Amino acid sequence: MKILMVVYDNDSYISWFPQGLAYLASAARNAGHEVTVYQQDIYHWPDSHLTNYLNKNYFDVVEVSTIGGYYQYHKLLLLSEAINASNNRAEFKYTIGGHGPASDPEYFLRKTGADVVGIGEGEITFVELLDAFAGKRTLESVDGIAYLDKTGGGYIKTKPRELIKNIDEIAWPAYDLFDMTYYTLLRMPNIKQNERCIPLLSGRGCIFACNFCYRLDKGFRPRSAGSIIKEIQYLKEQYNIQYVTFSDELLMSSRDRTIQLCDAFIEANLDIKWDCNGRLNFADIDVLEKMKKAGCVFINYGIESLDDATLKIMHKGLTRDMIIRGVENTLQVGISPGLNIIYGNINEPISAIEDAVNFLIKYDDHSQLRTIRPVTPYPGTELFEYAIEHGLIKDTEDFYENKHINSDLLSINFTSYSDEEIYEALYHANMRLIKRYEEVQSKNSERICRELYFHKNSKFRGFRQT
Repeated sequence: MKILMVVYDNDSYISWFPQGLAYLASAARNAGHEVTVYQQDIYHWPDSHLTNYLNKNYFDVVEVSTIGGYYQYHKLLLLSEAINASNNRAEFKYTIGGHGPASDPEYFLRKTGADVVGIGEGEITFVELLDAFAGKRTLESVDGIAYLDKTGGGYIKTKPRELIKNIDEIAWPAYDLFDMTYYTLLRMPNIKQNERCIPLLSGRGCIFACNFCYRLDKGFRPRSAGSIIKEIQYLKEQYNIQYVTFSDELLMSSRDRTIQLCDAFIEANLDIKWDCNGRLNFADIDVLEKMKKAGCVFINYGIESLDDATLKIMHKGLTRDMIIRGVENTLQVGISPGLNIIYGNINEPISAIEDAVNFLIKYDDHSQLRTIRPVTPYPGTELFEYAIEHGLIKDTEDFYENKHINSDLLSINFTSYSDEEIYEALYHANMRLIKRYEEVQSKNSERICRELYFHKNSKFRGFRQT
């Protein structure tokens, strides 16, 4: 079958490599199907271009995958209009997937006009779905999908797809189908201008259960160190990758796993920089020193709040003291910490915003600009269900059409303070953070000028932004 995978325009100068689609593309191609990638993210084509493309080219299946953000939701609706407007619409199946549609499949089916929604891990599901479209099996026999019965209009959701136990068996993303010259321009903290970067998965899932997380699959399944190393070596040889950003939710799933992985990197002499998402309760000095020796230059920490009561409500498994200890350890060994903080979980005190600003100013090394955002109760999360139960929101449609209009604005107010009070506090907090970041950048520029003119720095390469 001929498959078109649409990478939507995320309105970015450099977009993130679409790992989910790339895994599906690899699975489909390995099953004998022909895969074409439509790169709207690179060329910024208008949606009408997709309609014309589908009018001129024949496909059996068109696939779009999105996460649950407000921008992605509206983009999916616009892409759906463009796809459904094709003169050849009756000739192909339109499928959608990702955390966004999977959170409420029936709503997204009716809203987008898609034929099928994929739910959960997609590599096996997508291949079986293609077999169903080819008449080799029934739709009802494919686990992990939802669709509308065309005859009766009823909603059908099959049983959940069982997770792939040995994820080392999953084929690598189909890198060759995507423009890697573009994607490797991705900039991450502490990367040099001449270094090429790519995201990579070290595992799937997470051992924690934060109340605002919309991850649908339970549990954590790590890849073996050998599998990860082979993929990195391939990426180095094929695309001259010098920086890997581990994009899964939790590379630091335990002390032992982190140390074992780092030892394997060191033994393999990978000679790469890398960053990852980490856990502060595992941020011990010996672990961090091992990570630094293995090439780690940045750890992205989900702190979320410095208020102990709020951390408990979130199910973070952290305390304020653990956070401070872990961040101080990270800075001590010379790794940059990414300090993510959100505000507005259930009954969180407004004083937590001021507390967070003081914390960020004290500990942030300014490898990235950090601001504080409101918490968002995405469909599929515990926080969303809390909002439903307490009458703060009606349903998925109410969330996307009325509440979630921007990630930096309140979708739902879970606190005892007014929206205006929260916005005023966030304004002053983020202005302090932005000004502080600008001060640091200004001092860095002054230092560069002094080294250039007073110490005759012959390695200076010009005042460039990129």
